Amino acid sequence: MIKSKKVINELLVEVFNHILSIEGSKLKERGIKISMNEMHVLEAVKKTRDPSMSNIAGRLRVTVGTLTTSVNRLVEKGYATRKRDGKDKRKVIISLTDKALNSLRIHDEFHEEMLDALFSDMNIEEDDVLLQSLENLSFYFKNKY
Repeated sequence: MIKSKKVINELLVEVFNHILSIEGSKLKERGIKISMNEMHVLEAVKKTRDPSMSNIAGRLRVTVGTLTTSVNRLVEKGYATRKRDGKDKRKVIISLTDKALNSLRIHDEFHEEMLDALFSDMNIEEDDVLLQSLENLSFYFKNKY
């Protein structure tokens, strides 16, 4: 692997892993007792206009069977509820509980704190090349995968 590919690969993996690790630790410190995977399922439910199992699974790019495992745990822990659609009994709708909404608020606060620290420490808003590169990177991953 050429040097630039190796460096970029290491940086992406390292940053991603660090953020997940720090995020998980900070949420546990604040009393959130779910995994990061479960938190991301809650986030997907919140962001999905019609939060059926199939729509949420599509958003997360997982199978409905895989999502079912996570949703079962979230229901058991009191973070989500499920009900059949009134018109189409095959369709299962997922709803968030107050406990989930509070956890998502704490999760959002963590992201705000992380970004505030990043911006104050690195003057990112002044670096147009870095911002454009990050936008290009995001665009690439959204369109490629």
